[in-house]
Amino acid sequence: MSNSNHSSRRGISRRTFATGVAAAGIIAGSAPFNIVRAQAKSLKVGVLLPRSGVQAGIGQDCHRGVEITAGVLKELGLPSLEIMNGDTETNVDVARSRAERLIADGAQLLVGAFDSGQSTAIAQVAEQRGIPYVINIAAAPPITEQGYKFVFRNFPTAPMILTDAFANQLEIFKIAGTAPKTAVFMHVNDTFGTAMQKGFTGVMSKFTMPYKVVETISYDPAARDLSVEVAKAKATGADSLIMVSRLNDAILLTRELVKQRWSPTAVLSMGPGWYEDQYLKTLGKLSDGPMSFVPWYDPNKKVSKLLEKALAKAHPGINLNTNHVYTFEALLVAADAFKRAGTADPQKLADAIRATNITDNVSTGPGIQFNAKGQNDKLKNSAIQNRGGKLVAIAPASASNAKPELPMKPYDKR
Repeated sequence: MSNSNHSSRRGISRRTFATGVAAAGIIAGSAPFNIVRAQAKSLKVGVLLPRSGVQAGIGQDCHRGVEITAGVLKELGLPSLEIMNGDTETNVDVARSRAERLIADGAQLLVGAFDSGQSTAIAQVAEQRGIPYVINIAAAPPITEQGYKFVFRNFPTAPMILTDAFANQLEIFKIAGTAPKTAVFMHVNDTFGTAMQKGFTGVMSKFTMPYKVVETISYDPAARDLSVEVAKAKATGADSLIMVSRLNDAILLTRELVKQRWSPTAVLSMGPGWYEDQYLKTLGKLSDGPMSFVPWYDPNKKVSKLLEKALAKAHPGINLNTNHVYTFEALLVAADAFKRAGTADPQKLADAIRATNITDNVSTGPGIQFNAKGQNDKLKNSAIQNRGGKLVAIAPASASNAKPELPMKPYDKR
């Protein structure tokens, strides 16, 4: 499925333009931003996401963040965005070609693409074409180590995620008064999972953790059977699982844990999958307990409450999560820079993004700023726990709304 908006060289057709922006919630009803007749006051943003393929569920969830952005930007007094959608199909080559197409169709700034491999390809295109690119989600460190001038990332790198994960674990173990003694580290073997695996041991060595990692197991995120991997992990006798996953494999792994009658005292996830709404809804009570140490949002911030309200109205029953938050913030960066630049000129827009200083935001930490490499290095991560079909923040204390529950309730006692 491709959601790319096609247009002629002369501009976007009326039908295509209306379809693309309406899908993103930018035009609805009486067109509050009046951008159909005042296009000069809006910025054309190409949003690239894996809306089909293995990562379709997460890509579509990120799109919900796009859909709820317009109203929040209006409340914050920021200009409108004209959204042009592109489907990467969970494929690096397709991501590259769709980025090229969106630019050819008039996109003045790119946002995306959740996956590190796809985002790397888009970054290369954006830099070559001199078009600003704001990454919503992608943690592989090399993306912002290339000396790019048009690439910006408001998302933590793998080492940042790992560092905060261990710090937040120690805080949780102290509060709970208990901690696992041994662990198996399982991870997907894609770009993100490999980056996390490479950094895991080095970052962990900087902390005095109460558990010892007794086995490391990698697997394909597209695998349809993970029984062998779970059996291997169970055989170690470890009392906990440390995970770097995606959505589909997190569901497969949980079902396999239940099938093989293995209930770890803790599932500590350092990536997506275990906190996704589809995971919670598919597994019901079996989804309770896992803790995810991930880029999140501070539930106590004003803009977080605005975003939660907007999501509840547009998608009742959907929990606000990383996908929505960081996709929204990428668009927030774009709108804020466009307002300050007063133009869609690529170089001036990039300069404005480089000077970003947003303190009224959603993600955990002091706000959004970019260093010389285009990385927001001030971001902090949170620890969240699945609790009765909901997600609660349990660390750090300054950005939490609940206490941790540890050990995890055995699967056969639910």
